[in-house]
Amino acid sequence: MILTRTAATFPPPVMEARRWLDGITHPADRPLMNVSQAAPVDPPPQGLRQAIADATLNDDAAHLYGPVLGMDDLRSELARQTSAHYTGEVTATQTCITSGCNQAFAAAIATLCTEGDEVILPTPWYFNHKMWLDMSGVTSIPLPAGGDMLPDPTQAAALITGKTRAIALVTPNNPTGTEYPDGLVQAFFDLARAHGIALIVDETYRDFDSRSGPPHRLFQDANWQDTLIHLYSFSKAYRLTGHRVGAMIASEERLAEVEKFLDTVAICPGQLGQHGALWGMQNLQQWLAGERDEILTRRAAITENMPKLAAKGWRLLGLGGYFAYMHHPFSVSSAALAPALVKSASVLCLPGTMFYPSDDPAGATQLRIAFANLDAAGISDLFDRLAAIDPT
Repeated sequence: MILTRTAATFPPPVMEARRWLDGITHPADRPLMNVSQAAPVDPPPQGLRQAIADATLNDDAAHLYGPVLGMDDLRSELARQTSAHYTGEVTATQTCITSGCNQAFAAAIATLCTEGDEVILPTPWYFNHKMWLDMSGVTSIPLPAGGDMLPDPTQAAALITGKTRAIALVTPNNPTGTEYPDGLVQAFFDLARAHGIALIVDETYRDFDSRSGPPHRLFQDANWQDTLIHLYSFSKAYRLTGHRVGAMIASEERLAEVEKFLDTVAICPGQLGQHGALWGMQNLQQWLAGERDEILTRRAAITENMPKLAAKGWRLLGLGGYFAYMHHPFSVSSAALAPALVKSASVLCLPGTMFYPSDDPAGATQLRIAFANLDAAGISDLFDRLAAIDPT
């Protein structure tokens, strides 16, 4: 068997973690808590499901190839709402719909990089970004976050070389949950522009940001499109993970290149998921605000329960979006601790080692907890389980 680009990267972390469940049974009074994946487990609201059903039954075109860059109505609605949310100016022709946000990142890299190029990724990084760069022959340049889980633009500037093509940020961050301040995002934008490279900003968890108002002002720049590539996901907002609907906002010139990539790998994003996303954008804003409030309530429950773990030596490094990012007090690496927690506490979470280069020891002390599917009582139970394990 000849292995090429796929052998350059590691196995999918969430799939690896699921294998830790094989052969494990849990006590009836301690069911499994799966906090390993940042994905809603509930189906979309009834109205959205009905919209998909109606399109399935009544719109013959929904079963055919659609536009490579996505449905015109959805692109227009995305442009309108993005402009309103950021008090900036985005046109429909600067948007495209992709088969999930990961595909949007892949398409962006395909337009930016060739083999041997470099992209700066803050660490801890989102592992699927690292995996795609590996498989593209692009070198990931780690930019270690500080103790506040924020990357430093000054340190990033020192990493830029003649091979650097982009800096990629995720805010609210995956895995740390940290919400990047407006001024920090602006500083990275200014840095990228000054060096003639792209700034990729993945805002998959934008709809659950705790701040009011625009999280940044990049779209208010009249020439944002010369530097910014913005990524978004409908999956978290409207519970459409299985339909794979994401988006990219970039210059028309870049989207002409993106079209080549998308036509080759998927031809078009799924039509039914796009109908669902459009209906959601047009009808579920009040519902989405309620979903945000619930996530913020669960985030508050993390803070309220943290003293239970702090007393045992745990530290909360980052919190936001769907994530709580923890420093654990155990002497073993998180790579061994995480699978052990499945047996000892019936908790499935991801070790920090999955978010760092293999030679960076920081990940060994960290765990990611995706708390979005736990209510306040579940979060309290989770922290009780973790606190019951004495550090060794």
